[in-house]
Amino acid sequence: MAANDSPLDVQGLTKNYPSFTLQSVSFSLRPGAITGFIGRNGAGKTTTLNSILGYVKKDAGEVRFWGLDMERDADRIKQRIGFVSAGMTYYTRKPLKAITAVTRSFYPAWDGAAYQNALKRFGLEESKTPAALSNGMKIKYALALALSHRAELLILDEPTSGLDPVSREELVEIFLKLRDEGKTILFSTHITSDLEKCADQILFIQKGRLTADMPIDEFTDAYRLLECEGDVPAQAQALSLGERRTRKGRTVLIRRQDAQAAALPVRRPELEEIMVHLEKEEER
Repeated sequence: MAANDSPLDVQGLTKNYPSFTLQSVSFSLRPGAITGFIGRNGAGKTTTLNSILGYVKKDAGEVRFWGLDMERDADRIKQRIGFVSAGMTYYTRKPLKAITAVTRSFYPAWDGAAYQNALKRFGLEESKTPAALSNGMKIKYALALALSHRAELLILDEPTSGLDPVSREELVEIFLKLRDEGKTILFSTHITSDLEKCADQILFIQKGRLTADMPIDEFTDAYRLLECEGDVPAQAQALSLGERRTRKGRTVLIRRQDAQAAALPVRRPELEEIMVHLEKEEER
């Protein structure tokens, strides 16, 4: 896919801190798809997003949205993207109507009808204040603002963090509907079960390095899990990509082709199981 065709094309993105380095991260988003961005806390997800959006100054690399350079064309780009984060804050005692009025002034393409439709769709009341909203409703309000200026790309930083399972399920359903409407979504999270319900693509970051960029089904199918009630067989230890303790014994992550060649009794793992086993191996 050409860079001009991608809603977001990142090449060699680098950011150095005294105790952490984002190491030459590169990826491109597919239009109309949900891309899950996974990694443990501190792996570099938020640093990547902040660098992409220009909230922190990158040390190297290029960031392009629809072929436009973020450093030269920031105003044009920001009209076409929406950023939603679980950590977003608003004036807690101001009614939503007042916050919306300020936000609307930044977007020439603001669509009042789309905003009213979003309020109805998400069950929001403009007379309420952010202090009166649940965390899930705050995320829905941020989405309503993004959709009201016709954002084509939604960048979501841990949007389901801290939400109860029912609220997370509601948001996942919203994300799927937005994808059906042609929106492109980059969804950063460490709650991998949410991504298994909606993501098309996976980006996996470990200690500032992007270690995987592929369709989610391809990623999960690349591994197998061996469950052992006793000691791990020597054959499995030699093939292990990571081991974890369980209530009944241990589990071992193995590449699919290695498990097949060794004829081991394995199963296909879930996304979270792959992530925790690979992270455990990184700690060794």
